[in-house]
Amino acid sequence: MTPPPARSRRGVGAFLRAEIKESFMMAMNALTAHKLRSALTLLGVLVGVFSIIVVMTAVRVLQSNIEKELSQLGSNTFQVRKWPGVYFGGPEGFEKFWRRKNITLAQGHRVMERATLARSVGLESYLSTGEALSRYQETPPNVNLIGGTPGSFPARNWIVAEGRSLTETDVDSAHDVCVLGHKLATLLFPFGSALGDRIKFDGIGYTVVGVLETKGNALGGDQDNFAVIPVTTGLNRYGRIWRSLSILVQTDPGLYDDTVEQVRGILRAVRKVPPGAEDDFEIFSNDSLIAQFNNFTMTVRIGVAVISSIALLAAGVGIMNIMLVSVTERTREIGIRRAIGAKKRNIMVQFIMEAVVLCEVGGVIGVLLGIAGGNAAAYWLKVPPAIPVDWVVIGLSICSLVGILFGTYPAFKAANLDPIESLRYE
Repeated sequence: MTPPPARSRRGVGAFLRAEIKESFMMAMNALTAHKLRSALTLLGVLVGVFSIIVVMTAVRVLQSNIEKELSQLGSNTFQVRKWPGVYFGGPEGFEKFWRRKNITLAQGHRVMERATLARSVGLESYLSTGEALSRYQETPPNVNLIGGTPGSFPARNWIVAEGRSLTETDVDSAHDVCVLGHKLATLLFPFGSALGDRIKFDGIGYTVVGVLETKGNALGGDQDNFAVIPVTTGLNRYGRIWRSLSILVQTDPGLYDDTVEQVRGILRAVRKVPPGAEDDFEIFSNDSLIAQFNNFTMTVRIGVAVISSIALLAAGVGIMNIMLVSVTERTREIGIRRAIGAKKRNIMVQFIMEAVVLCEVGGVIGVLLGIAGGNAAAYWLKVPPAIPVDWVVIGLSICSLVGILFGTYPAFKAANLDPIESLRYE
């Protein structure tokens, strides 16, 4: 059997395109002829799509910026802490972290001595939040004071713009020196360099030995509004008993997994964790933090999608109802079309197209409103907006599916009307 010639296939394609175009124009005319009814019908679709897109847009805005904020560690770097990096459970689950022993300075030094695969190891402790004072300016009480070691700087991606970072001598001798974040240095010393000058934090004086490059904002907050002092200086002045340190480990790409296992083994031995018992500390990296956040938001996205699908299902039932009413109202029109040669397929395409167009109009309006509403969070947080293209495509595809599913029965009923009886219908 020989295939049909190419010209014949092109003719069939052109005929189908013309039929679809004609059905689309007839569907638009039918919708504009009953504006109020069409508007009320597509409202259900609009609400369903809007609820999906507004949440997905807001989550995408937050996700991109939280990922940026969680990515404070340098490349090939992991962190060891008593507490998890991100925790989404309730207070019951958090109780086991409270019962853990603190990671002490001595344990941190053991890791620094024995972690032979690590490129650098830093020790860090959050000390206080308060106001900083120079001879020129005084800041609001929102400056973070951090205790650190030389290894904290590469692990945190802190790049020194002026002066130097902390040294081992600063740490060993507990010197009263500090390195300032860019924003803090600009606030305290608006007229020149901060190097060599003195600042006070909680009434205690420190000499500025370095200023870091700017890192900008994250989620509306400033990442440069902090000062770093030697961890030993901080522990001497703010106490050691109730303070648990963080260990920051940077390694080479090919040795990352081996270094994690080496550090885990060192800490289990130092902290006397029994064989077979779970670790009494947390090891995490940028990727693990982002994966935890994405898993949490995935639950939210699935929940919103399910609820919105119920709204779209209800909207589909409303569309089927309106389409059945439309079939009854246009019985005579259907009879005339059948009398002048329209086939059942043409009637089916016309009414299915009308249902799909009704859904898509509501879907497009819902998408536009959802993107605008979701990006209101970006405007409020002063972060870049986002458009969830994947969810826009999914939302509009669902609209088409709803139109086809709930428009098929009315279209089938219209296509199977008796032409003679339809012409007699008044």
